[in-house]
Amino acid sequence: MGENPEIWKAAAMADHFEKIQKLPDPIVGCPNFRRVPGYKVYCCGQPTIAGFEAALAKVTGTAYPKEGKIIWFNLRQEPNVYVNGEPICARPPNKIGEYAELGNVTRDSAKADEEEFVKVCEGRAKENGGKLKFVDINKAEKEVEVKELVTLSSVIEGLKAKFPGLVHMRIPVCNSAAPLESDFDILVKTLVGSNINTPVIINDQVGLSRATTGCVAACLFKEFQISASFEGLVETVPGVNLNLLKMDRYTMDPAKDPLFRGEFEVVKTLAATLKDGAAAKNECDKVIDKNGTPKTGGTGIKQLRENIAESKLSYEIMDDAAQAFLKMKIMDNIHKYFYLIVFTAYIREAADLAREACTDEQKAALTLSGGRCAIPADQLKIGKTFVTFCEENKAVRDLIETGKGNLQWERDIPPAALANLESLASSDFKANLGKIIHDIYQTAHVMFSDMPQGDHKKRAKYRFASKTLMRILPPALSKEIEAAIEKKSITLDLYEILGACTWGKN
Repeated sequence: MGENPEIWKAAAMADHFEKIQKLPDPIVGCPNFRRVPGYKVYCCGQPTIAGFEAALAKVTGTAYPKEGKIIWFNLRQEPNVYVNGEPICARPPNKIGEYAELGNVTRDSAKADEEEFVKVCEGRAKENGGKLKFVDINKAEKEVEVKELVTLSSVIEGLKAKFPGLVHMRIPVCNSAAPLESDFDILVKTLVGSNINTPVIINDQVGLSRATTGCVAACLFKEFQISASFEGLVETVPGVNLNLLKMDRYTMDPAKDPLFRGEFEVVKTLAATLKDGAAAKNECDKVIDKNGTPKTGGTGIKQLRENIAESKLSYEIMDDAAQAFLKMKIMDNIHKYFYLIVFTAYIREAADLAREACTDEQKAALTLSGGRCAIPADQLKIGKTFVTFCEENKAVRDLIETGKGNLQWERDIPPAALANLESLASSDFKANLGKIIHDIYQTAHVMFSDMPQGDHKKRAKYRFASKTLMRILPPALSKEIEAAIEKKSITLDLYEILGACTWGKN
């Protein structure tokens, strides 16, 4: 067989599942298909074979030629095959129903794995009377009689009979962190030469984080085309206020929490360090909002910036193990947001350079009556790669690596409240224990007053009480309790700590 024994061990997992559809007005077989408002950019989950055709028919409609260029990006790392027209992916057996980061996956390696996985599935079906066993995302085992088994690449080639201009590009990216700098370059290289009205479709498994990230990048490329191609044309239209059209004038609701506005310390440093960094952030935020939920003007499911802030709020109520996982996810998502801003700065610079790079012959042919040059979008060139741009601004690489964790992970207890608790604990811990617990909760009531009433707030206050009690324990008792937690005799839980402090004590 092939050269990748890992693919032989892979579990076959159905891509589709109950309640995969999160949005209204579904296209059958193409989960969560939607258009980004203001752009010919579309987002979806992994389609069935019929779903591919339905999505392409929707995109072309009656106005766009079916033989015209359509660019489809698949951002999945997982190899995909189609069994009876339904998508099934190869997953590590221990990564069923959860995000699977598969490492350094390339377009070529994904295609090779798909070809190998077809052979694996054929062999498994042959050994099982023509039926293939697979699992759903809930790890429930199922099986299906195999009537047709093909790779994703074969499906795409079949679609070209009806849509000969279809270009399918695979860019395998991870779930949480930013795409690689070279991934952005692959996307740009694929889009260069397309028209402003060329449809761009981007999918992952469900149409969530990866696909939304790709759509933001694609919309930013469309902004490059608009800026470089049409600025000269727009300037010839009487009465048009160009300032109203500039994306970098976008401002968010100042009443929003700073984290929901993306004002993380590392991002604020980036905006101050990078040339036109603040304008790049504004433009990036505008595009992210268009790709987000209806709440921010989009049609989608994931709000890439605000999702970070929502995760940060959830962090306060989770146990240590869950916090460790979520902390990594939050930092990865800040990393992604950071790089989208850097990519925006790159695109803005590319638009300026494209206008300046017009040859004398082009200027003679493309100059309008007002003296401005309007370059057709499909003739625009980008001379510098994103990797080169990042090399020229290499400080941003160090900045994100050292700064993505620069968040206040725990709320600061007011100094006066802490001094009061430490005084009570050091003078007579056992006699003052009742007042200590009362004062801890009184402090928590004030500290978490911004959270709405409910279970989340109760858990946040309880967790704060547990950690604060541990913090003020007398030294000898603290060592005893820490040893018990390390031995897993007890956990970092308020009532268990209280029990260990009082049971059997005189």
